Amino acid sequence: MMVLPPRAGYTLPVFACAAAIAALRWLRQPQPIATIAVDLLEPAETVDIPIEQVAGLKTGAALAVTRSDPGNNLDLTRHTPLWAMVEWGDANQVEAIALQGGEGLGRQADGQAAIYAYAKRLLLENLNRWLEPDETIQVTLILPEGRALAKRTSNEAFGVVEGLSLLGTTGISQPLSAPGQLEAFREALRQKAAWFDCLVFCIGENGLDLVRQLGVEPARLVKTANWLGPLLVEAGLQGVQSVLLFGYHGKLMKLASGIFHTHHYVADGRLETLTAHCAIAGLPTQDLQALFSCATAEDGLQYLKHLDATTGQHWVEQVYGTIAQTIDTRAQTYIQTHSERTVNVGTVLFDRSRQILTKSPAGIVLLEQVLLV
Repeated sequence: MMVLPPRAGYTLPVFACAAAIAALRWLRQPQPIATIAVDLLEPAETVDIPIEQVAGLKTGAALAVTRSDPGNNLDLTRHTPLWAMVEWGDANQVEAIALQGGEGLGRQADGQAAIYAYAKRLLLENLNRWLEPDETIQVTLILPEGRALAKRTSNEAFGVVEGLSLLGTTGISQPLSAPGQLEAFREALRQKAAWFDCLVFCIGENGLDLVRQLGVEPARLVKTANWLGPLLVEAGLQGVQSVLLFGYHGKLMKLASGIFHTHHYVADGRLETLTAHCAIAGLPTQDLQALFSCATAEDGLQYLKHLDATTGQHWVEQVYGTIAQTIDTRAQTYIQTHSERTVNVGTVLFDRSRQILTKSPAGIVLLEQVLLV
């Protein structure tokens, strides 16, 4: 039986952009709009996005609605509506396009709407093509179900509250968890292994975005989604000499307990892992009990930070340093067991503020190795 390749869809910024264009076009000429062409920029192609509804709200304002389609991906935003309200700007508006977040679009720690670099560029470049030189508009992006959906994501772990974020580096939503995607990931890794003896593994977009900001050579980056175990083994089979694991502590921590498929539906064990390492480090029993009662690994980290601040100890540095080294050891053993190859593994963990939390000794060396000069 032939297995069909997974169907890719589009990321949330693409649908937000399509809705905004549709609303702007309605302001120019009120008429039904079935689809909107969006230039994805990354990749360089134009796609047609269905418009569910578009209508005027009042003089100088219109609203359009699209609905997310992430392809064959286990994505909780599937079919969620995205609204865009576009209004003509006033005489005091300086920028041609003012973007703002409405209900369901998350806010970052600084209070700004969680509209990240790719989404902002996508919106500005596509909308600018429909504006005359002296025209200005205000665009409000709304995700009616965003606040409820955000409770089922790790957004708050990365400082985004009250809704979903428009995150990503591309317009294509790859079906990361769908059957058949692992083989596509393997093929991408094989191509990179032909050029580099050291690769950088990132589970998701937050890691990829942060590691690029640090100056890591983009061609070395491998997005793994939750397929860390199989891709580590593939790296060994392809003769890769070293792998830098770069990720959020609440995900990569699972590797320290031998969990190499990191989707939460498969296994968790993060608080158990954190508590065990704290016990080995000598954390008092009452603090171990409090730590184990935390709701999330991020809460556990904050508890340790509070202890450090109030007692003058260095539990975070000590415990997370040990966890990072344990991840290195477990990953190397996993590769050796399943591929009979030896690969040097280093680990860099970051926290919800997207600040580096710790680096294993091997991680320090490998991070320097992969930075662009």
